[in-house]
Amino acid sequence: MKIYKAYAKVNIFLKITGTRGVYHEIISRFMQVENLYDELEFTPKKGSEEFEIVGSFSCTTEQNTLYKAYIALKEATESQAVAELMQNYAIKVKKNIPAFAGLGGGSSDAATYLKMCNETLNLGLSLNELATIGLKVGADVPFFIYGYKSANVSGIGEVVEEFDESLLNIETYTPKIEISTPRVYTIYREDFFAPIDSFETQKLKAMSSKEALESMSPSEANDLFKPALQEYKELESHYKEGYFFSGSGSSFFRVIK
Repeated sequence: MKIYKAYAKVNIFLKITGTRGVYHEIISRFMQVENLYDELEFTPKKGSEEFEIVGSFSCTTEQNTLYKAYIALKEATESQAVAELMQNYAIKVKKNIPAFAGLGGGSSDAATYLKMCNETLNLGLSLNELATIGLKVGADVPFFIYGYKSANVSGIGEVVEEFDESLLNIETYTPKIEISTPRVYTIYREDFFAPIDSFETQKLKAMSSKEALESMSPSEANDLFKPALQEYKELESHYKEGYFFSGSGSSFFRVIK
């Protein structure tokens, strides 16, 4: 069977622009990490479970973004073919992207799975339709659906605009600290809330990733860095000069010249 690559991403910058109910609205530059990806494929299965994942995961099947993507796709398409596919095949995942790392591994897996089903079953769903389904699974999923190398992501993650630039050669480093994204956002809202205005947002959207990293410190580039440091004190001992913080963590990254 064909093997699909689910690439990691880093947040070159991540700034809060406001709130929408319990959610935070952002402006962020997502960039694909070309040398870090999970590998997914359909594999014939022997078991009778409705949905089977072959791979090393610390969560239950029901908690997995792949299962959530399966349910969202079934509900959106009302297609019996999706259920029949998963009765006959398991989804096999070779995990290379660390979990709870701010690198989008779970979201990338979910997006890749949706695209695999769309292609294998000839469902005829557009990227926009897949992104709408993916958003029900997670805010980062639409970026991975579109497959852009670099993009400005705004709203709560549903607005994805391709940014035309060359990929940077990115090296990631992930300490073994499991960080809760909702917790970091809660700390941000309680202790660090300072959304940027539309002028600053437009300035960031026009800036290349290289320029952004050269002009900002790690805490200036990512509004979640200070809240994460406050909540997870051990994170500080892992910080290295020249590295930036991705998402809500715990991964750091730098550009290799």
